[in-house]
Amino acid sequence: MLCGKRCIKHSNIIDYVCCYCCYCNPLHFLSYLPLLLPLEILQQNYQGRKHISLHYFLCVWVQATFSQQPQDLVVVAGQPVTLPCSIPGYHGVVLWIKDGLALGVGRDLSGYPRYTVIGDHSTGEHHLRIQRVELMDDAVFECQAIQAAMRSRPARLTVLVPPEDPVISGGPVVSLRAGDPLNLTCHADNAKPAASIIWIRNGEVLNGAMYSKTLLRDGRRESTVSTLYLSASNIETGQQIICRASNKAVPNGKETSVNIDIQHLPLVNLSVEPQPILEGNLVKFHCSAKANPPVTLYRWAKGGNVIKEFSGDTYEVIVDHSFFTEPVSCEVTNPLGSTNISRNVDVYFGPRMAAEPQSLQVDLGSDAVFNCAWTGNPSLTIVWMKRGSGVVLSNENILTLKAVRQEDAGKYVCRAVVPRVGAGEKEVSLTVNGPPTISSTQTHQALHGEKGEIKCFIRSTPPPDRIVMLESGTSGRYTVETVSTEEGVISTLTMSNIVPADFQTIYNCTAWNSFGSDTEIIRLKEQETLPVAVIIGVAVGALCNVFVNIVCLSILSCNLLLFPSDLKGVVSAKNDIRVEIVHKDHNAARENEEHTAMKQLMVSVSVLPPFPPVPNVKTTENSNPSSPLHTHR
Repeated sequence: MLCGKRCIKHSNIIDYVCCYCCYCNPLHFLSYLPLLLPLEILQQNYQGRKHISLHYFLCVWVQATFSQQPQDLVVVAGQPVTLPCSIPGYHGVVLWIKDGLALGVGRDLSGYPRYTVIGDHSTGEHHLRIQRVELMDDAVFECQAIQAAMRSRPARLTVLVPPEDPVISGGPVVSLRAGDPLNLTCHADNAKPAASIIWIRNGEVLNGAMYSKTLLRDGRRESTVSTLYLSASNIETGQQIICRASNKAVPNGKETSVNIDIQHLPLVNLSVEPQPILEGNLVKFHCSAKANPPVTLYRWAKGGNVIKEFSGDTYEVIVDHSFFTEPVSCEVTNPLGSTNISRNVDVYFGPRMAAEPQSLQVDLGSDAVFNCAWTGNPSLTIVWMKRGSGVVLSNENILTLKAVRQEDAGKYVCRAVVPRVGAGEKEVSLTVNGPPTISSTQTHQALHGEKGEIKCFIRSTPPPDRIVMLESGTSGRYTVETVSTEEGVISTLTMSNIVPADFQTIYNCTAWNSFGSDTEIIRLKEQETLPVAVIIGVAVGALCNVFVNIVCLSILSCNLLLFPSDLKGVVSAKNDIRVEIVHKDHNAARENEEHTAMKQLMVSVSVLPPFPPVPNVKTTENSNPSSPLHTHR
């Protein structure tokens, strides 16, 4: 109740009339009704004169109301807020109540530094200003007019607390091994209300996360935990995954992110340049690797053998055919382990012998089987041929000759060709065990009274056991020399002091081995005498050729001049071959026992034209002393 006093001059009898006027509400009116009567009559002496004043109490009924009252508010912690309270015409004490407790008297709120009563007091404004709202400000507030016995309606101040910045465990980079699933955990703590958490990747929300929250001790704030599971197939290295936490305090949310780092063993690729790869060329092997963590070591090997000279990602070498079968490998290591990759190099190289064929010696009528294997790159072609023949016998590794005959004996060539790269060949011999075969040899024509020679070449496998030089002339002037070569046996009959009868004699060369025999019929002609001038010219020419002959004789044996070109040089004399000179007039009994057939043949030859071909008999007439041997079948 507010009161005031006012006095006015009244009359000569009553000097002053004073009235006490009070503003009161209806509840107070009856209590103050007696005061409407004069309260007192005061008589005062003033300057020797008695003054009389009359005092009255007047209660004026005035109704006080709130023009503004505090409302329910929701505010984010840290922001300012003002709770309004306005009572026009009220000049009494105003109290602010928080959860039933007065904050102070009037405008004195010294116990709450962040609280201030603001507004024009004379117009009844008593607003409560709170600076930087805190969680403790979350309460019910009232504005009360004490003298007017009025209170405002309760106003609920709700304080929202945003979550702390979210945290992803293990961030900002989460590493895992390739093939392992990913588990991410995000915390958003100390929020009111509890924060909601979502996971985002590439702008899309990831579903399936697990969610839990915990009420803190203050009973108001909560902490939230969200766990996201991703399978190994659903993650890639370098991806960014975002955790976003939000509540009413931060509708747009707060977020953090992690980058996924998938660690793996080195992924290795082994390349070689240049292409195509030719044997003998310099090539470079490059070992490119992707690894996380990074590569720590390179190691090279060839055919399982470590190459210590190279430890980087390149290996340079001049390649040969061995690289085709011995792979080059590169081993790359990082902290997680090692990866090894190897490759056979497609080296182009010419034929190389893999299985060398062997010369064969087989019996007449048996099979001969040669085996020849080559390697080469690109694929090669194999050809079997007999030396001197253009006929292809086989294109396989194996050459089979069925039921061989003596004419099958000889040199065989296994030839391999790698297209556009090269060729190679290997020669082997086929020796056929069978009866001897004799080829007559041409010699110089003999001069009357001089020395003469008759030669026969005997091919025989096995070697001949016996050789007979048969003649029908006079004994005592004959010697036989036998020389063994790689190709056969040369038997030479030498006659001293040639007589005319020697030119009419039929000479016979016969050889035996365990498989049978063969005979050669040979004739000798008299050499015509040359004129003296021709003899002198020949002598001079012979002297000029002496030097050439010396060189030729040092290189070639005389057999190459007297026999076919496939004869080799003299190897050795076969000491175990029995060589005989048989005279027809002294050895008739022996001929009857051992050479009946041969004698019959000789008789037939004597009545036929000169040197006709007959079975198993060969006839040669020596007509050119300087020409090679000619064989007539």
